[in-house]
Formats: sequence, structure tokens, C-alpha cells
Amino acid sequence: MILGLKYRAAIDGMAEMSIDDATSPTPLSAIVEAFEKLAKILDSQEEEGDLHLDTFCQACSLVSILFSCLGLAFKFAEMEYVSKVDNLLQASKTYDTLVHILDFDVANDTVKSPGSRSRNLRRVRQGLDLIRAIFENFLATDDNSLREAASTAYAQVCAPYHTWAVRTAVAAGMYALPSRDQLLMSLKETHESAKIKMKQYIRASLPVIQYIDKLYLSRDIVLDW
Repeated sequence: MILGLKYRAAIDGMAEMSIDDATSPTPLSAIVEAFEKLAKILDSQEEEGDLHLDTFCQACSLVSILFSCLGLAFKFAEMEYVSKVDNLLQASKTYDTLVHILDFDVANDTVKSPGSRSRNLRRVRQGLDLIRAIFENFLATDDNSLREAASTAYAQVCAPYHTWAVRTAVAAGMYALPSRDQLLMSLKETHESAKIKMKQYIRASLPVIQYIDKLYLSRDIVLDW
């Protein structure tokens, strides 16, 4: 109880600070800025091939810290996400856009092959969607425990595609999740600033997620894997 009060006091004390006065953006600020740029690019382009792979990867690489802040429960998700983003970043030296990597795998019948860039893109997309779902659940309750919010998000987004062993490990790790206040301290946010930025991420990430889904669906690739 005393520890919880200390965290609450620390978070409330941060409210007196102006986030804009910080010498560098918070992790969440940087993520929001990057995804708002991606959303603007998609909104301004009519053709599907205009989202550059390197720009996409740079934005996605910022998200890995969110998995890290969630602790043991999402360690597997963090490791998978980071490795897939790194693979796509390396691919950006050869392939200019997301469309190019998908079309290459379609032509070679390797879209769903382990290690293919199209498969890695699908997993990165799930990582972005998982964070979106966690944020939505986070904002829907004032519960200081994140277990319900994170468990529900995982069940929606990732569990259908994970093995029993991974699902079991994630379920066990849910008991080691940080509290709401601990998460906010890790992200260097106040309750109010986090609320604003989480909503911004949800809005900005959704068109990116939908864009990736459209790339697969427009090539008759069902999203059940």
C-alpha cells in the first residue's frame, strides 16, 4: 500500500512538469509523431505502393520499448517483434516499399514461409495492433492492474496465432505486469499526458494496420495466420 502511494505521488508530481519543456521527447511522444507521419503519408497517396519500407521500419522500431516496459509477459512478443523489424530494416536496402516485398514473396510462393519478409511484416503488424488494443483497454478502465487490459488485448490479437506453449508462458507472465503507475513512470508520462498520446497512437496506427491488411487481402491472401 505504501509503495503504491509512493508511485501515485511520483506520477502526480510529474503533472507539474511541462512535457514540452523536456530536452528530448518521451518514448510515447516519439512513437506518436512517427505514426502520425505514416498516417499522413497514407492519407496523401492514392496508390498502395507509396509507403517506404525504411520509413515504416524506423517508426516500428520505436514501439519496441513499449513491449519492454510491459515486462516478462510480453518478453516473447518483444523478441519476436524486434527480430522481425530488424529483418525488414535489412530488407529496406533492397526493397523500396512494403508492396515490393509482398509482391516478391507472392511471385515466389513464399508469403507464409518461415522467415519470409511478408510473414515478418504480418507479425510486425500484429505487434502494432497489440499495442493499440492494450492502449484501448488501458483507457477504458482506471484499474491500477494492467492484467485484464493486457490479457484481453493478447487474446484478441496474438493468441489465435501462438502455440499452446507460448500462450501458457504469456498467461503466467501476466502476473508480473507492472502496475498502471509503474508503466507511466517507465514511459515518463503523467496520467493525462499518457491518455492523450495513447489516443493519438490509436488513431494514427489504425490506418497503418488497415493499409497492411489491404496489401494482403488485395492479393487474395486470407489473414488467418
